[in-house]
Amino acid sequence: MQKLSILEDGSGPKKVLALGAHADDIEIGCGGTILRLLEENPATEVYWVVLGTSGQRRAEAVESANRFLANARRKEIVVKDFRDGYFPYVGVEIKDFFEELKRTYLPDLILTHYREDLHQDHRFVSGLTWNTFRNHLILEYEIVKYDGDFGVPNFFVHLNEPLARKKIQTIIECFKSQKTKNWFTEDVFSSILRLRGVESNAPDKYAEAYYSRKIVY
Repeated sequence: MQKLSILEDGSGPKKVLALGAHADDIEIGCGGTILRLLEENPATEVYWVVLGTSGQRRAEAVESANRFLANARRKEIVVKDFRDGYFPYVGVEIKDFFEELKRTYLPDLILTHYREDLHQDHRFVSGLTWNTFRNHLILEYEIVKYDGDFGVPNFFVHLNEPLARKKIQTIIECFKSQKTKNWFTEDVFSSILRLRGVESNAPDKYAEAYYSRKIVY
């Protein structure tokens, strides 16, 4: 399998924009990648945006973001309160926020939701990402859910076991409000990382998967 070194060995992006529709989306979809980037590229800075959360979920999102970004050279954590499940119906307000974000931050790498995600909020965020940022490296991450919309990704980030374990433990420890959900378990998160590791021949067994629609060399 051909490897690209765009995310490793000190040559990775220095400015990362991570976008999540809800609390825990970034962590589940690309938390391991962010941990690896910060471990291998100490100069990396991260702009972390959660668009829809409130109450206990807001506090959990902030705590988790701070833990994932503990080693970042610089971090900016933005948590908005757009209504969960209604993103397409409040699109003007969210679009305005994206336009403001474009003027505020110029990332080298953007991590966002998968374009074909069956959750309407996730899909809306992905569409706005591509609509707003036209000349950037964008990787779309996946979120496990009841809808069963996992596809066939074409970009993988390998994780060693300590990073995979740190990702999972941080998610479980921070998002206590989600523990009643039957999918919010260590074995589910681990199985996804393991499956994507098999598909990408990961030397340490684990990987996060993405959809990369445009890469120019």
